[in-house]
Amino acid sequence: MALLGVLALLLLVAAATDIAARTIANRLNLAIALLAPAYWAATGLPLWPGVALQIGAAAMLFALLIGAFAMGWMGGGDVKLLGALALWLPGDTLAQMLIVMSVAGGVVTLAVLIVHRLRRLPANPEIPYGVAIAFAGLWAIYERYLNQFA
Repeated sequence: MALLGVLALLLLVAAATDIAARTIANRLNLAIALLAPAYWAATGLPLWPGVALQIGAAAMLFALLIGAFAMGWMGGGDVKLLGALALWLPGDTLAQMLIVMSVAGGVVTLAVLIVHRLRRLPANPEIPYGVAIAFAGLWAIYERYLNQFA
């Protein structure tokens, strides 16, 4: 549970820094990724197929998101944050988290666009998508590990 608490704190930091500076630090994403093996060990996840599936799913998601980054649809910090977070979540939880993230991302985008238009700011706004990723990650932690009714 302590490692999940650390993950939750790191997700909150990612959201806060994305709001403040529209960037997510590489060292933050690296910390999330490097803590995943400690979490696997603490939960007794077997190397085969457990760890292999976690790494495979994270690598596949990261590869897909690199395409989104190349098209200008996502920021690099967001892609790295999702790849690192995927190391923590089993497939079904990861899929649910991505759905929640998409809905939350739509809400964040709409809110940023409304504020941008109301302030009549020039150019296109940068969307702090790390907020949606962090929200969905926190939701996944709660639903999978803390919700006694799930």
